[in-house]
Formats: sequence, structure tokens, C-alpha cells
Amino acid sequence: MGSTVCQAVAADPGLELVAAVDPYHSGLEVSRVAGVAGVDLLVSADRQAFADVGVHVAIDFTEAAAAIDNLTFLGESGIHAVVGTTGLTEADLAVIGNAFTTSNCLVAPNFAIGAILMMRFAAMAAPYFETAEIIELHHDNKIDAPSGTATLTAERMAAASSTWAPDPTTVEVLSGARGSEGAGGIRIHSVRLRGLVAHQEVLLGTTGQTLTIRHDSIDRTSFMPGVILAVHRIASHPGLVIGLESYLDD
Repeated sequence: MGSTVCQAVAADPGLELVAAVDPYHSGLEVSRVAGVAGVDLLVSADRQAFADVGVHVAIDFTEAAAAIDNLTFLGESGIHAVVGTTGLTEADLAVIGNAFTTSNCLVAPNFAIGAILMMRFAAMAAPYFETAEIIELHHDNKIDAPSGTATLTAERMAAASSTWAPDPTTVEVLSGARGSEGAGGIRIHSVRLRGLVAHQEVLLGTTGQTLTIRHDSIDRTSFMPGVILAVHRIASHPGLVIGLESYLDD
């Protein structure tokens, strides 16, 4: 994901790629590691590089444990942060939020514009259906389940309707067969399969009809328009913001 982010930033005429941090590729040319032509920049091992060169906005796609330290540093350094790292808990978000007093932070489980619209459509449909389930499908290197997108989708749907029918299951032949229970009792099922990128189906049902809302990211470039939009708009969204939705309404 880091390479794709570097390519997207470098390709935007309103942005300049001035630092890249990855301890596993330290000292290598960004043009070589990320395939970004015409950028004379070496990968740094230490996030201090962001402060040293005066970065305005940093983009974090790492893992939860690393992201907490990274974001605490960025907040304390007065650097805005756009975050696509998933697996962050409410406690983690509280720590991150406390760090951003002079700069802003966006944490979004999904930057694909289509995925944001999928969540919005699911929330719009929720009051008209009594049952719903979510199936999220990701590549086999994703370490957290369920996905942040699925969890947030259930939260948005539960906020839109409180009349969900109870789960009729009384006998679970195989433990976990009904997936995990999200907000409002909405069941979430996680698939990890080689060949996938990021996909989600929201299934809603009521008497005599069903509605399926599906989004597919077939390439990581699908996230980049949302990332770039966030970089451009983050300065006008104070503090910690969860989800890209409010940025779309600017």
C-alpha cells in the first residue's frame, strides 16, 4: 500500500512527496521502491524524518500497534495525519485523539468512494428491513477480522434503525457459524481468500423481498482518490474524525 500511496501523492499536481518512512527499506531510493519516477528521495528508517523536512500531512497505512506510536508522534509534532490502518480499538482512538490538539487526524476504515456510498446506502435502507447480515471479503494477508468497514457499516445501520429481528439460531452445529455480532445484533461474516482485494456485501431482508448492496475494490488504486481528497481537506476538519463521509460533503 505504501508504494501505491507514494505514486498517488507524486502524481497529484497539488501535492509534493517529501518524505517516506519504512524501516525495512531504509536508504533505498523511493523511485526504486515505490516506482515513482522523477522523485529524488531516500526512504527513511525513522518517523522523525517527517518533522525534519516539515511535512504538512502524513499518511499511515501500517498496523495497529505501530500506528498508535506513529500517530502520537505526528500529533505531538503538529502534523496532520490521514490514516488507513485498521484494527484500532476505542481505547486506541482515545489515545490518538488526545495527541491531536494542534493538528488534525482522519481515521478511515475504507478510502474507496464506492465503499463510503455503500455504507450510506445501507444506513438509508435499514429502517425498511427487519433483518440484515454483512459479508466482508479480503485478501489473505489481512490480519484483523471483521474489517473496520464491516464494523462501521453495522454501527451506521444500527443507528438508523433499532427494530432488528432477533437471531433465530438456537443450535450452532459449528462454533462461529453465525459469524460475529456487530452493532444492533447484525451478524458479520469474514472471508480471507487469496486473489481478493477488498469486498463487502450488505444483505437486507423483509417480507417477500431482499436487497443486496455490494462494493468491490479490485485494485488498491481504488483507495487513492479518497486518500488524496483527505490530504487536501484535512486542514479544515479539526481534531480526530472517524470515516471519510464528512469529507465528501465539503
